[in-house]
Amino acid sequence: MIVEMRIYHCLPGRLPALHDRFIKSTLGFFEKHGIVQIGFWTTLAGPSNHALTYLLQWESLAERETRWNAFQADPEWIAKRAESEATQAIVERIENHFLTPTSYSALR
Repeated sequence: MIVEMRIYHCLPGRLPALHDRFIKSTLGFFEKHGIVQIGFWTTLAGPSNHALTYLLQWESLAERETRWNAFQADPEWIAKRAESEATQAIVERIENHFLTPTSYSALR
């Protein structure tokens, strides 16, 4: 198993728009493309409270490439994403990390 950690750093005041996009659009596209989410978090304390962190579960990097590329190329998703940013961009930058569990991890 591989876990992908994605951190979306939003422009000030745009985190609610990102939540709305995930709830109304993105999660449905994840389901459509077989993308498995582990969970989503906002930052309670830290350098910025304008971030959304989430984890995705993959069997391999090859699976991730296939499913993620299909999601990103989906014409309906492209339209929904553009619609959500029609008046103003939402995300300033994205970080992502690919994590593998240790032998002593509870999540393997």
